[in-house]
Amino acid sequence: MPKIFADSEINSEIWKNEVTFSKGNFYLLEADSGKGKSSLFSFIYGYRNDFFGEILFDNKNISTINPKNWNSLRNNSLSLLFQDLRLFGEITALENILLKTRLTKYKTQSEILQMFDLLNIADKTHEKCEKLSFGQQQRVAIIRALSQPFDFMLLDEPISHLDDNCSLTVAELIKTEAQKIGAAVIVSSIGKRLPMAFNEALKL
Repeated sequence: MPKIFADSEINSEIWKNEVTFSKGNFYLLEADSGKGKSSLFSFIYGYRNDFFGEILFDNKNISTINPKNWNSLRNNSLSLLFQDLRLFGEITALENILLKTRLTKYKTQSEILQMFDLLNIADKTHEKCEKLSFGQQQRVAIIRALSQPFDFMLLDEPISHLDDNCSLTVAELIKTEAQKIGAAVIVSSIGKRLPMAFNEALKL
């Protein structure tokens, strides 16, 4: 639980409870704004440690993981789509993806371009990200999240700025890529659900 909630009344299926996320399953975390969904993802990803309780990865307390092993986890096991995307605005959409694949060697440029085409942004590959709409940037960030190996994919409000048709395409792409490798997908939502079947929905 976030330390900032220490003196708050908590009614949550996650905070102050034991929750297990297993590979191969799809999870939906529903929350009102300000209930800590982005914080939870930052805790799992090792970016923040201002929480009470324990988070275990493969039965290992993440507080004991050293920086070198965190780098390995983030490159090979944990993929995170930040709510604020964290793209580099001064370089192109494609260059943002290639920065990732130079590290992971997980997707070829041809495979990446196929995803751009599938998500209807093929004409934006050589546009600087700062010139793209937020919805277009969301799709670029989703492609980046899929351009690495992962056991768990964390998606923080992935379709907040996408229309229904695009959301369906995104959901199918994510499901297909995750099922190929038997990975888990954990999606947060404050109202607009990713349109896919979830094994479990939890209220944050």
